[in-house]
Amino acid sequence: MRGLSFWRERPPTPVPRRGRRDYLLVGAVLALTVVEGLLRPALPAASLLLSAGFAATLLWRRERPLLMVALSFGTGALIPLLTQDTVPDTYTMVYLLLLPYALTRWGSGREITIAAAVMLGCMELSALTGTTGAADSVGAVAVVSAVAATGLARRYRVRARTRELEQVRLMERERLARDLHDTVAHHVSAIAVRAQAGLAAAPARPEAATEALRVIEAEASRALAEMRAMVRVLRQDEPAAYAPSPTVADLRGLARPTGTGLPVDVHVDGDLASLPAPLVGALFRMAQESVTNALRHARQATRVEVRVSVGDDVVRLRVDDDGTQALDTGGGYGLTGMGERARLLDGVFRAGPAPAGGWSVAVELPLAGPAR
Repeated sequence: MRGLSFWRERPPTPVPRRGRRDYLLVGAVLALTVVEGLLRPALPAASLLLSAGFAATLLWRRERPLLMVALSFGTGALIPLLTQDTVPDTYTMVYLLLLPYALTRWGSGREITIAAAVMLGCMELSALTGTTGAADSVGAVAVVSAVAATGLARRYRVRARTRELEQVRLMERERLARDLHDTVAHHVSAIAVRAQAGLAAAPARPEAATEALRVIEAEASRALAEMRAMVRVLRQDEPAAYAPSPTVADLRGLARPTGTGLPVDVHVDGDLASLPAPLVGALFRMAQESVTNALRHARQATRVEVRVSVGDDVVRLRVDDDGTQALDTGGGYGLTGMGERARLLDGVFRAGPAPAGGWSVAVELPLAGPAR
């Protein structure tokens, strides 16, 4: 069953397009072939022509890996049979090892299986015709197998990391949906309270019903907008585990006074209490993640500063540390989650080494919330 599953495995996507580096690689191979021809004048012209001609297979090694492997290995095995003469390989032709690597990295399971049979058949044919000795054949199989295994390892490592990153994005969508759920619940509760108040006051004050309807209309519009945003970001079928949404007090609670380890200063400019709950929750979670990263990774840092400022259209968050060495997370999942949350709220997220040293995280979120 496992073999059948591998046979049906699709090639990874997206396949990188042919670019400038590929043409530079082919140019380098051609240049090395010329140099080898000058340094080894005893090489026949056929060897040099084959080395130069096979270089073109590098251009299609990702889009047509099976065809390129069959063309290069098949031609190399058939030439001695057709010419009744052994054509020595150039040292430059070691570049052909890029083909089995590209095959296992970008090919489908069917292509890999067929190409493996083709390569083994060509190597066996070369051994039977005396083109290569037994020791050389075994060595060739070992080298090609090692290169192919490297391509497979890279293929599955990238796939595993892609899945982990997607899981991080799904978790951020769930958290944001949970925050939006709390906001919607608040609006619906306000609608219910105002409706009850309007009904109770209507007999004595008919105008109270009109006032209640205006408030209900406004709250209902906001609730509907938040529900649309929640549906847009929620992408999991499993129910979320609900918990209280972060508040302004939680954001201020990130501060750590001197004497308790690395001090954390929190500065707030503007009225955060007037912000929608999803924005406050996003600010807290991104500030918390940034502070945690600084506490764990910033070397020789003496402080961490968290600054939040509320403008007319956007709210800005900036977290800086003064470590002598920049924080290197290697594209960690924490940064991925923060970037995903900012994107879902139509915001801008930046993280990287600060000009003066240390690490800096900057976030801008629109006060209007995500586009509907």
